[in-house]
Amino acid sequence: MKRRSLLGMGPAAVALAALGLAGCTRPIYNVSQHPFMQPGTIANRTAQIQQAAAGLGWETQVVRPGVIRATLHLRTHVAVTEITYNEQVFSIIYVDSTNLDYDGTSIHKNYNGWIQNLERAISVQPTA
Repeated sequence: MKRRSLLGMGPAAVALAALGLAGCTRPIYNVSQHPFMQPGTIANRTAQIQQAAAGLGWETQVVRPGVIRATLHLRTHVAVTEITYNEQVFSIIYVDSTNLDYDGTSIHKNYNGWIQNLERAISVQPTA
């Protein structure tokens, strides 16, 4: 039986291989203006976000009032986000990543799950 290399199989095989790799990425999920469930001050929101993030393994750093940088380290992967917030709403925006196949619009599918979990955790975290 003859062995075939990927290049020897022609453009169709190369296209299929590329589609297989692309299947691991999804359009990036950002959170925009998600409302908090309970009333609170900026100080309450800062504590609420930090507690929710810490519970999921995220490290947080307050950049300034209303802005937190959150970083998640999982094995060889790193995700960095910026969480902006006021008394009523919060947003989670992609900043940077390592080993998550980010190409400007798409990222490894697990990233979106991590962001959705963080969004949910912040939403249900009691006001501090």
